[in-house]
Amino acid sequence: MTPVGTEPELADRVLGGWLGRIAGNMLGKPVEQGDLWTRDRIDRYLRQAAALPLTDYLPEPVGEDTGLELRPEWRQCVRGRIHGSCRDDDVDYAILGLDLLETHGFGFSTEQVGDLWLLRLPYLQTFTAERAAYRNLANGLKPPLTATYENPYQEWIGALIRADIYGWTCPGAPARAAALARRDAVLSHTGNGVYGAMWAAALIAAAFTAGTVRQAVDQALAVVPAGSRLARTVRRVVSLHDTRMPWEDTLTTVAEETAGLGWIHTIPNAAVLTAGLLYGDGDFTRTITLTVRGGLDTDSNGATAGSVAGVLTGADAIPEQWKDPLEDTVRSAVFGFDGARISELAERTLRLAQTAP
Repeated sequence: MTPVGTEPELADRVLGGWLGRIAGNMLGKPVEQGDLWTRDRIDRYLRQAAALPLTDYLPEPVGEDTGLELRPEWRQCVRGRIHGSCRDDDVDYAILGLDLLETHGFGFSTEQVGDLWLLRLPYLQTFTAERAAYRNLANGLKPPLTATYENPYQEWIGALIRADIYGWTCPGAPARAAALARRDAVLSHTGNGVYGAMWAAALIAAAFTAGTVRQAVDQALAVVPAGSRLARTVRRVVSLHDTRMPWEDTLTTVAEETAGLGWIHTIPNAAVLTAGLLYGDGDFTRTITLTVRGGLDTDSNGATAGSVAGVLTGADAIPEQWKDPLEDTVRSAVFGFDGARISELAERTLRLAQTAP
């Protein structure tokens, strides 16, 4: 494993990953409906509230009727109203992954991932591919059939949002992080759905030692098949960024090229996430706000972008407006973890990172 620096530095980066994931998730949650909250509509909402450039959580709606409805949880996720994090599956799976590694170690099996879901995670707090896999598990099916039987969501974003814990616990070792993420992902996903999880885990692991976000993106690309649509799409965003094309034009171009896949599919979301990371260029606030303004699965993309940016900068460097409202508290549907301290989750993650073989 590549050296990451001193223990305090590693601890700061792991905590930065947790805080970044939760803050990015909260930022994107009110507008998490990609077919309704398009990029143009998100920016129109922000302009009405005089909140562009965006440097804080989303503002409350201005006036009685904006013509668009925020998600029902918006009152707990907008600036001035946040007291600890909202419950969300994007954070639940990071917690569940922590419990998995503490319980079974780094040699866990895909079957053990499924067993833990049934034990710790309420069925109605699972969605798309995870709900299909959960139903298959409850009916006695085993992996990899749990991912393929009556599951039309096999390449959607669910496995990608479960990958952070493998990056946080494999600092500087993207290939190892990707291998762990794959073992988890095949419970519910196939193809680009699995590659998305491997890529995200590698991206986060690489962020611990990469000098720049571009280096982390390049290292993460190395762990997925070069001919996969995921790799080709990420490379496309990188190439457009290299030409100095504006962020808006890059997203418009790639949206046209991925049209028809749907707003929860891994491929278009990986494009939005890659663009947010590259154009954010290591700045925490710019990274998560550009990613969320990119639309599609806003809370999932904001969470992953925040995790990468938080690892890159460390917790101390994350601006206070993102950290303070979280009050070091996370809400979770994972049995036994509701109300946990974010700092404690980070400490437990750090211990795993230090004991990894």
